[in-house]
Amino acid sequence: MPDIKLKDLRYLVAVADSGHFGQAAQRCCISQPTLSAQLKKLEEYLGVQLIERQPRGATLTQAGAQIVARARLILSASDEVLTIAQTFRDPLAGRLKVAMIPTVGPYVLPHVAPAVHRLMPRLDLLLFEYQTAPMLAKIQAGEIDVGVLALPVAGDGLVCRKLYEEDFQVALPAGHRLASQASVRIADLAEESLLLLEEGHCLRDQALEVCGRVGLHERQDFRATSLETLRQMVAAGAGVTLLPELATRGAYGNARGVAIRPLVRPTPHRQIGAVWRRSSARLAAIQAFCDVVDKHAKGVAGILK
Repeated sequence: MPDIKLKDLRYLVAVADSGHFGQAAQRCCISQPTLSAQLKKLEEYLGVQLIERQPRGATLTQAGAQIVARARLILSASDEVLTIAQTFRDPLAGRLKVAMIPTVGPYVLPHVAPAVHRLMPRLDLLLFEYQTAPMLAKIQAGEIDVGVLALPVAGDGLVCRKLYEEDFQVALPAGHRLASQASVRIADLAEESLLLLEEGHCLRDQALEVCGRVGLHERQDFRATSLETLRQMVAAGAGVTLLPELATRGAYGNARGVAIRPLVRPTPHRQIGAVWRRSSARLAAIQAFCDVVDKHAKGVAGILK
C-alpha cells in the first residue's frame, strides 16, 4: 500500500483551518476539484471519513479532528527537516517566522525590518501578530520560530532572551489639569478614569498592576483593541491611559489632542524579550534577529534600558 503523502496532510489541515474546500484549495495553490479528489482518496486509504461535506463549508469528523492534530505535528517535523538542511547550508538564509505582540510590533518593526534586510539579505522574515497566549502555543507547536513579547513567560522547552526595557508614560487629554506638569506621579491619577486594552493583552495586566497601587480603577464600559484606539479615546477626553515608551516616540508622540508625560521615578516599566523553542534549528538566525532588535529598539528612544 502507498504511504500517506505530506501534501495530502497539508490539504487536510488547510480544510480544517478554513472550513471551506475552495479557500483551502486557494491556500494550497491547486484547484478545488483536485483537492477534493485527493482528500477523498485519503479517506478511502484510511477507511474512515475525515470531513463532513456541507453546501456552504466543511467540518471535521471526530476521526478527522484527531488525525488533523497528528498531521500538524508531522508537517511541523517535516518543515524542521528542511530547516535543518537550510541552516547547515546557510544559517542566515531562508524563512524565519517571527511573531510580535500587538503593543510591540507596530513600534519596533518599522525600524528593525529594514535593518534585518540590510544586514541579512538572504533571510526572509515572515511576520505575524499574536497576543501572548496564542503566540506561545504556536511557538511550542512549531508554527512560529521566535516571538517578541513582554517577559516573564513560562513554558516547557522554551528559551527566553531579554531584549530591552521601556518605561511606561501617561497619556492625558491635551487640556487635562496634569498636562502642564513636566512629569506625573501615579498617585496624581487616583481620581481618573483608566482606559485599558481588552482581555488577553499583557499590557492590560501590567497597567492594572501599576495603577492598582493607588486605587486607580478601570473604566468598565470601554476596552480597546489597540493602543491607537486608546490614544483616540484619550484625545476625546474619555480618560487616561499608560503607554509603553516606544509607542510615544516619533509620530506617535505628536497625536492631536493627547499630552504624553513621563512618570516620576522610580518609573514603572516592562521588559521585552524573545522566546523560542530550545530545540529550534534556527538558533543562529534567531540570535542574529534578536541582536538587531536589541540594537535598533534601544536606538529609537535613545534612553531605553
